[in-house]
Amino acid sequence: MTAGRAGNGVDVIGVLVPARDEEELLPACLGALAVAAAAPELAGVAVEVVVVADGCTDRTVERARAAGADVVSRPGSGGNVGAARHAGARHLLATAAASWVPADRVWLASTDADSQVPPDWLVLHLAAAGTGVHGLLGTVAVADWTGHPPGAAAEFGRSYDAWRAAGADALHPHVHGANLGVRGSAYLGVGGFPAWPADEDRGLVAALEGAGARLLRTAAGPVLTSARRVARAPAGFGRDMARLVSRVREHAR
Repeated sequence: MTAGRAGNGVDVIGVLVPARDEEELLPACLGALAVAAAAPELAGVAVEVVVVADGCTDRTVERARAAGADVVSRPGSGGNVGAARHAGARHLLATAAASWVPADRVWLASTDADSQVPPDWLVLHLAAAGTGVHGLLGTVAVADWTGHPPGAAAEFGRSYDAWRAAGADALHPHVHGANLGVRGSAYLGVGGFPAWPADEDRGLVAALEGAGARLLRTAAGPVLTSARRVARAPAGFGRDMARLVSRVREHAR
């Protein structure tokens, strides 16, 4: 697949995108990934994108294939984002192994179907891998506050960025499946994403930390994500947004 890179670098970046009835937002997600994958800094690195269709009943699969992404379909009612992410990761690692690329030369980058990565997103992940870390934990920004009460955006900014008050050397505390990366060998070493309907990203990071993995927490390259009022998952970022809106409404009384 590639000529290979020296040191701690990787030869393959596999991008996994779980999707549950995301025909409307998925094209923008995949378009942003295509831009990121075209960065000249990625020369010599294979970028593979897989969309995991998690019980989809709309045109998610067709939209993914039209954009040139590989597709893994999970039949049934869906709703288990942990199992979906893990299915995507397994597919990417198996594809790399079939081309004789070992897991320690594969970097798994995770995002969401309702999100758009910045143009330098994959370059940032490649740079992180080159330093020898086992994982990258990034941040998100909300793309559109339409439908939310006045003050929601300000409250989000206040609470989300509270960590910055600790000083210039402070590290953010956030964990988002929409902006997360992990070396393939480290992923396999802890069993991957747990098959949870929510907080699977936190479960993976906790397992990595428990195994002594070196993780890079960075606020560079935030991923734009949706603030839609009806979340696909009952918890995770959707739960956090619901709690934020409740606080805003409480303060407005």
